[in-house]
Amino acid sequence: MQRVTPHVFTSTEIRGCNPSYVVTSAGVVVIDTPQLPTKAVQMRRQAEEHGPIRFVVNTEHHVDHIFGNYWFKGAGDVVHHQGVADNFMTVTPDLDPFAYALEAIPTDDPGAAGMIPDRDTYYEDPNAGDLVFTGDLDMTVGGTTFHLIHTPGHTPGQVAVYVPEERVVFTGDTVFSECQTWLMTSDIDQWVGALDVIAGLDVDTVVPGHGPVTTPAYLATQRSVLLEWTSAVAEAVAKGWSREETIERVHFRDKFGPVDVGQGYMMDHIQSLNAASLWDKFTAKRAPVR
Repeated sequence: MQRVTPHVFTSTEIRGCNPSYVVTSAGVVVIDTPQLPTKAVQMRRQAEEHGPIRFVVNTEHHVDHIFGNYWFKGAGDVVHHQGVADNFMTVTPDLDPFAYALEAIPTDDPGAAGMIPDRDTYYEDPNAGDLVFTGDLDMTVGGTTFHLIHTPGHTPGQVAVYVPEERVVFTGDTVFSECQTWLMTSDIDQWVGALDVIAGLDVDTVVPGHGPVTTPAYLATQRSVLLEWTSAVAEAVAKGWSREETIERVHFRDKFGPVDVGQGYMMDHIQSLNAASLWDKFTAKRAPVR
């Protein structure tokens, strides 16, 4: 774990999100759990060296932020937004999150092979939310304040965790620092608005969902990534390009950095997915106004 401030720790060099924790005088608050099971166990052990884990906060429902919850059972209450609860480890036509998590085991966490329960056992209790909220939520643990701010865009239940005493904000995947951004099924307008909200916080340090720890100055870079993607695909639609032509011609492989740790092989997939999802949104037929 990288020490960000005297009381804030994160990990930016393993596959998955940047799992983190904050040490308070009354225990530890975990913010997102590692996707890789052995890393989840190690992180829990390290966190508990500072005191009991009081809460486990998930910033979003994507599997790399929540799969590790299974190995944090009994370690404090799990806290997340209703939007996370509604989509927690839910299988969709586009993604089976359990199968996706298991894909990483042979290459990135072979020691976890014997730790993975079968699907039915896992889904009996994946350690989802004990405390589920709508809007925003404020918590105080041992004199340390945690503002859980609803910042939808990347996902509907996205939250940023603002810790004013540490002058730190944990953004989840609202920020991809120096690596490729996954647009997926996001709402770009909301995402830009979320960046504006985070930019208004009084912080020195931004712990992103992926990539190295950064500063508030990087929020403008993240905004430009979103706007360049939308502008490029909007221009493709205006030119009458088909979905396939847009996927082939619109990409940012060489501009927005590498793919985050352990997923370099997914570069082409990210480019195709981003272009296709935006093309679908721009060309969707809207019901007539009556």
